[in-house]
Amino acid sequence: MSLALGNADLKQAGQSELARTLHFGLQSVDAGHVSATTIEACRIAANQYIRGTGAKLYIRIFPDKPVTARPLETRMGKGKGEPDHWVAVVKPGTVLFEIQGGTKDAAVDCFNRVSHKLPVKVRLVERRPGS
Repeated sequence: MSLALGNADLKQAGQSELARTLHFGLQSVDAGHVSATTIEACRIAANQYIRGTGAKLYIRIFPDKPVTARPLETRMGKGKGEPDHWVAVVKPGTVLFEIQGGTKDAAVDCFNRVSHKLPVKVRLVERRPGS
């Protein structure tokens, strides 16, 4: 069964690489939407964990797509609803967060904590030495 026309652009895999100077990243496996409040919750959880390690967290996604909603108990018609919240569209292969510095154990523990807050499946990626 083929994809519906409206979802075709969301499901296509993208390739996102780690930045040149960063060591560890959290890469999405599935497609989906990540809301602004979810990104903020992940940022707080990661910064609480890596606060004393000397590592730095970089957020590689931004919620730039508005999601509209109609008020409750409103009849049909009368136009489109107002923006309710903002989401970041995440494709498979998108690097969501990156950590510079710190040890691999600290990055694994930090990203394990962050991954439980995300609505998409993710995996840890690591920069190869020499690349």
